[in-house]
Amino acid sequence: MTRPTRPTHPSRLAVAGAGLACLGLLALTACGSGVTEPQDDGQGAGGRQPTVVTNCGRQVELSTTPGAIVGLSPSQTELLLRLGVGERMVGQAQTATAPLPQDLREEAKDIPVLSQDAPPTREVLLQAGPDFVVAPTAYEFTAEQGFASIEQLDQAGVAAYIATGGCEDRRMTGTVDDLFTDLDSLGRALGVTRAATQLAEEAQATLDDVAERVAGRQPVTVAQVYVEGSTLSAIGAGIEYDIIRRAGGENVFGPDDAAFADFFAAQINPETLAERNPQALVFAVNSPEHEQATRDYLTRTFPDLDAVRNDRLIAISASDVYPGTLGNVDAVADIAAGLYPRAF
Repeated sequence: MTRPTRPTHPSRLAVAGAGLACLGLLALTACGSGVTEPQDDGQGAGGRQPTVVTNCGRQVELSTTPGAIVGLSPSQTELLLRLGVGERMVGQAQTATAPLPQDLREEAKDIPVLSQDAPPTREVLLQAGPDFVVAPTAYEFTAEQGFASIEQLDQAGVAAYIATGGCEDRRMTGTVDDLFTDLDSLGRALGVTRAATQLAEEAQATLDDVAERVAGRQPVTVAQVYVEGSTLSAIGAGIEYDIIRRAGGENVFGPDDAAFADFFAAQINPETLAERNPQALVFAVNSPEHEQATRDYLTRTFPDLDAVRNDRLIAISASDVYPGTLGNVDAVADIAAGLYPRAF
């Protein structure tokens, strides 16, 4: 899939509250999503027969094509704009956590900003008058944080869609393929099936190309880490784990490790990483400064690690591992190129 180069963005891990030190808060991310009763492709709001969307184990009925849409994170705002529903958007949220790709900024500039560093409050979201909101995880609907809950939105007549990989019970087992479920579901729900199909075909072509390039090669052992200050965390499950697998890497941490029994990421001590001694390190960054700080930390702390000695340190945009984002595919391609440069 060819898309403009995405800038580095702040991680959802950091945005949700002091990074991975607050992992429990982010555990709100299950069931697959799908759409029944597919409808004709209308490229705008209008009348149609009801569409029933199955999302995170609940049924959402859309009696008309949504005409007032909100993206609750930049990754979802990007997806909505790529689907061609920008003229129907009445809000975008958490805008300071991830700049949109350059080619979308002009289109997005007139979409009202509902929040910058966190999801919008219940009052702000409802004042925007949406009839359909899209979020990367269930966290954006946490009433205890002052956000509108799914139930409160239902009562207000607002339909809510959570990225499949961000559903609460799916966060540990999500895969890159969840993106295709979201494209199918959103394409039908919003009446833009042609645009959704095109995006899906481009994404699948990129994944197929990567798979062909890395096929038959000796797997490279990989650890995916996140560094915030002096805190080191590793990824061992969920979409991030699957991204490494799809890139042809062999993750040295996995769902069978006790540390990842309940959550996809866990803080580790340097000795644990040194013992696993991966051949490559993948790390998510939220800015050029964060990338440099992470590189400095890794080279200073692990001078004898194979990945450091051989300079196989692969930085990816933290926003590219959000559930339900086109960036999942970008991350697969970027990591694969870093692991197997001669194949690309």
